[in-house]
Amino acid sequence: MDAAECSTLVRGEGREMLVETTRPEDGIAVLRLNNPPLNLVTLEMTRQLGEALAGLAADPGVRAVVLAGAGERAFCAGSDVREFPGLRERVVAAKLRRENEVWDRLEDLPQPTVAAIHGWALGGGLELALCCDLRVMDDNARIGLPEIHLGVIPGSGGPIRLVRLIGQSRAKPLVYFGDPITAQEAERLGLVHRVVPRGQAVAAALDLARRLAAQPGQALRASKRLMSIADEAPRDAATVFALEQSDRIFRTNDVVEGVTAFLEKRPPRFRHQ
Repeated sequence: MDAAECSTLVRGEGREMLVETTRPEDGIAVLRLNNPPLNLVTLEMTRQLGEALAGLAADPGVRAVVLAGAGERAFCAGSDVREFPGLRERVVAAKLRRENEVWDRLEDLPQPTVAAIHGWALGGGLELALCCDLRVMDDNARIGLPEIHLGVIPGSGGPIRLVRLIGQSRAKPLVYFGDPITAQEAERLGLVHRVVPRGQAVAAALDLARRLAAQPGQALRASKRLMSIADEAPRDAATVFALEQSDRIFRTNDVVEGVTAFLEKRPPRFRHQ
């Protein structure tokens, strides 16, 4: 079965498909924003993305997720500004509250996630990428939060996640001036984990996803949750959670296989149940 045959489309009767989920390989899902040429975020895309993420979170067969954009020009160039005039008096209720819920859902996926950034990742697009655990970027891509040029602020978690990732001193110029930065500068700041030649972001993200999907799933998910808690909770509360997870995971078959493989000097073969 090829990737096209494995494809599931997030759409309903008479509804344009703006988000596509495919299963190119066992254990890996690719979530693709499908509103080319710029993959602009619309109210409908946000709704479909929320549906897709809910499905992935509940799917035990998915062990790693890649987030990408359709077409050649952009990962996601942010919100569709054409929707703004009708939202001025109700932007939080009609747009931003739901975006924050869906963006949080991406960040909170139990599976590890990898963003494959090509072209432009601006505004809400960059805010989406910041929700992923790992980010891969084409060497000619650009990222930024240009909202200040429209007289508004990034409203879907961008400044919050930027500060948590790189600190206030480095985050403030990106928000205050709104200028896009190169892949090389993003890597220097710690915003992306790998810069690859043009056109290779998805392939590189899939390579990372394969490695993630081969890891012991329960330990990987617990590690993701622990690091999320460590970023927010007091040390003692995080330690309690870590001990609870260690107690649970040490009782799994993954540990038996991992220790046996280590003693036998061979790669482990985790069952991924």
